[in-house]
Amino acid sequence: MSTSITNEAFYNGLQGGLDGLRAQGLYKEERVLASRQGSTVVCGGGRELINLCANNYLGLSGDESLVRAAAAASEQYGYGLSSVRFICGTQTVHKQLEKAIADFLGMEDAILYAAAFDANGGVFEPLFDESDAIISDALNHASIIDGIRLCKAERYRYAHNDMADLEAQLQAAAGKRHKLIVSDGVFSMDGTIAQLDKICVLADRYGALVMIDECHASGVLGANGRGTPEHHGVIGRIDIITGTLGKALGGAMGGFTAARREVIATLRQKSRPYLFSNSLAPSIAGTSLAVLKDLPGLSARRERLQANAAYFRAAIGELGFTIKPGTHPIVPVMLFDAPLAQRFAQRLYELGVLVTAFFYPVVAIGQARVRVQLSAAHSREQLDKALAAFAAAGRELKVIQGER
Repeated sequence: MSTSITNEAFYNGLQGGLDGLRAQGLYKEERVLASRQGSTVVCGGGRELINLCANNYLGLSGDESLVRAAAAASEQYGYGLSSVRFICGTQTVHKQLEKAIADFLGMEDAILYAAAFDANGGVFEPLFDESDAIISDALNHASIIDGIRLCKAERYRYAHNDMADLEAQLQAAAGKRHKLIVSDGVFSMDGTIAQLDKICVLADRYGALVMIDECHASGVLGANGRGTPEHHGVIGRIDIITGTLGKALGGAMGGFTAARREVIATLRQKSRPYLFSNSLAPSIAGTSLAVLKDLPGLSARRERLQANAAYFRAAIGELGFTIKPGTHPIVPVMLFDAPLAQRFAQRLYELGVLVTAFFYPVVAIGQARVRVQLSAAHSREQLDKALAAFAAAGRELKVIQGER
């Protein structure tokens, strides 16, 4: 077989796979925005839609004050560094931001990454080996799963948020040198909040370390926005915290790991995503620093966010939709069938509401949904318009019956 024929078979195979995804209703389309992120966005063709699918929990992503902070940081530090941190890519703004993150979370030190995916991808391998055990929640984020795969530690998995099964896995790992329990603080597809207080009790009982991914919790949970540890009253009892600057904390990009000094120093020496990726852009570092300084004073935004979540959850349930229970601003509206979820999201788009359908492999087969994410920026009028659109689409597609 000639090289050209072999290559053509490769491309034909890829096209066949894509065609198969479309036929199964599993192909993911991307919506193109022509505006800033906000409670409403302008999509292709100039249509303005109510935006219910961004991680913009505090409504900061398109905020004018952050635009000014980004411009000021760019003016002082430039556009980029053309380098990794240990060569010549560390600026004062990076060190200031790392200290601010550590102080905010009540940790000794922190390290920045280009993305939270990199933070989770780079944390396990430098710290643990075949003598150790990592015990992971079954629904942890893909970045945690991939990071654990890169590590030689023995892997254990406990049923989602199931403390009895977590204890069983801790017992099974009893012979290991170090044991690490790792969980999302808030699970991105379900909005479930980890039982971190109970996890800490089990960790103490079995001599385990605790790691929590705070991507959907930082800035959202806790009286001061300090996340799941504050929400459960266990600040100071967590060994490793990973998180993002790309959701509630401004919405750009960048991730971090916070821990004791020895942990962070080891990551600076050995964590591959840190050693081999360009430094976080100065504009993002400077703007994130401004957000962290302002965060304690944003309690009104957090209160509005929680009020919006409670209002939408109650109203969508009254309409007859099935939702995952909880209190977080992530509200999974369950449709179960992937093609139906796709059609439902498209119909809402036509009715002026932007949501995204989620289906396998992002969630389990038979668990397709549209995931609503509330923001402090949403007005009650916007939520009511969105709920009316849900009601109309639900009746048209026979998801619900009757009138609101």
